[in-house]
Amino acid sequence: MKRIIATSAAPEAIGPYSQAVQAAGTLYVSGQIALVPQTMQMAEGIEAQVRQAFANLGAILEEASMGFSDVVKLTIYLTDLSHFALVNGVMEELFAKPYPARAAIGVGSLPRAALVEVDAIAVVPC
Repeated sequence: MKRIIATSAAPEAIGPYSQAVQAAGTLYVSGQIALVPQTMQMAEGIEAQVRQAFANLGAILEEASMGFSDVVKLTIYLTDLSHFALVNGVMEELFAKPYPARAAIGVGSLPRAALVEVDAIAVVPC
């Protein structure tokens, strides 16, 4: 059985996908870019984009009655890997040890000219 997770506290999907799908105790969160949910405009600047992408992820987790502590895997896409240290700093603010598994991938471009995108897999708390 699967459950679709949707919240107005994160940007609505801009294509044929769901914000997140929960199946068999696992939550799969679609990639989140730095669209501000109220305006659907991109946050400006790399730090604002990193923080907004994680805020969008957090809103979806909250809608699923979960939090950052439930995340077991992150994938981070950056158009400029020199911003990796900034992402690490924001992650240290949001996540506690033990940190989730993570991949960071440099990409040529992202939707809406975003500088960062984050997707996640979380496990339902026992």
